[in-house]
Amino acid sequence: MSEEARVAVVTGSGRGIGKGIAEQLASDGYSLVIADYDGTTAAATAQELNDKGYHAVSVAGDVSEPAAHKAFVQAAVDNFGRLDTYVNNAGIAQIKLLQDETPEDMQKIFSVNVFGDLYGIQAATAQFEKQDDGDKIRKIINASSIAGHIAFDLLGAYSATKFAVRGLTQAAAKELGKKHITVNAYCPGIVGTSMWSLIDEEMVKQLGGTKGEYLKKYSESITLGRVETPEDVANYVSFLGSTKSDYMTGQAVQIDGGIQFI
Repeated sequence: MSEEARVAVVTGSGRGIGKGIAEQLASDGYSLVIADYDGTTAAATAQELNDKGYHAVSVAGDVSEPAAHKAFVQAAVDNFGRLDTYVNNAGIAQIKLLQDETPEDMQKIFSVNVFGDLYGIQAATAQFEKQDDGDKIRKIINASSIAGHIAFDLLGAYSATKFAVRGLTQAAAKELGKKHITVNAYCPGIVGTSMWSLIDEEMVKQLGGTKGEYLKKYSESITLGRVETPEDVANYVSFLGSTKSDYMTGQAVQIDGGIQFI
């Protein structure tokens, strides 16, 4: 099957980074399943892509439920005949001191950010094993973060989940390599999306100050001098989703404009 005929699922792709990834993969020749908790947003993004001449369908689902991932994969098979790439992009953030975290808080963020990625890995792998693809490389791509390399205060739970995603990525890469499946992660920095707006607002509640203050403060640490865009992340995911990355697996690369150098 040619590079242009590939099929991808992108979770959390109704808006933000996920939408940017879906748009880029569509321009790379992928047919897309736009998977999102918000079915209305997912449908709107899929319609935008179709209006541009691309091929996309939308499916609503909660990534913390294994059945949702199975439904995303089935949508790919039913509409486009196969699956080549699965992007575990969906995630949530929490802004709290560790001392204030509750069992419910931890269960919620781990259910989405960690369990959700695990269920995506399982559902994608199950479909890959059904396909007669020979030695063709299939892709699983996970969303970690710069906070998965060095933890951030007030983002302790979030940081822990993103460290866990790196661990899942490495373990899955080792287990699935012999099946011609690569598993890698992307680690964004400070991206100008609604998630960082929420982080900024919650930091104001925790530490005082004014709206926009903490986004500005953290952005000053970016070597390249500007806030990251979804397109910056999508450009790297485009590489991970192409045959050019076929010999790369188990990696979690920071795409942050030069915040951290590790």
